[in-house]
Amino acid sequence: MSTQDVLDKQQISAYLKDLPHWREVPGAISAVYQSTTAAQSIELLSEIAGAAELDQHHPDVDWRYNKIFVTTTSHDAGGRVTTRDIALAAKISERAEALGISAQPELIGVVEIAIDTADRKAIGAQWAAGLGYKEASDGSLVDPNHRLPSIWFQETSTPNPNRLHVDFWVPHSASGAVLDALKGAGAELDGESAPSFTVATDSQGNRFCVCTEQDR
Repeated sequence: MSTQDVLDKQQISAYLKDLPHWREVPGAISAVYQSTTAAQSIELLSEIAGAAELDQHHPDVDWRYNKIFVTTTSHDAGGRVTTRDIALAAKISERAEALGISAQPELIGVVEIAIDTADRKAIGAQWAAGLGYKEASDGSLVDPNHRLPSIWFQETSTPNPNRLHVDFWVPHSASGAVLDALKGAGAELDGESAPSFTVATDSQGNRFCVCTEQDR
């Protein structure tokens, strides 16, 4: 693989303008397709498998009744988006449209667990051992089977008393509805770093960050 295959954020954004089904998520691009029946979802799943085998580039796919959740990244490029991901995404979109299956980008979401720490190296191996995770190139911990939430360490000299919080990544286009729901449920919102992320705090002091691909 040539290093020229790896795309920076600006290049990803440019490509995604021509791929309206897809959104950027941490280290990958994602889409969600919703069919009318489970059988139609299986048909799309088969089409995705065929495209992946043809390209020898395989996405992570989660089938849930009439919905197909698809995420593609280049693991051999350190979990970054490459031109191969863009090419595969285009083929998947074409097959979904040919089957009359609609995209639901507002359903795209990625959960990460963040841990405040003054010394990531002091605890990283313990978390990896307990969960069976592997360390990624950016120092985060990831499930080798790409099923469970990743863990990243927010290094700070002043860790929050509640050191663990959840980061929920959603497309910027869908973040307004999430923030409105949080506000309506009584959460306190801190939008100082929006649209990159907004910190929500519940009535017991637990934090919840809504993150988007914007201003990264």
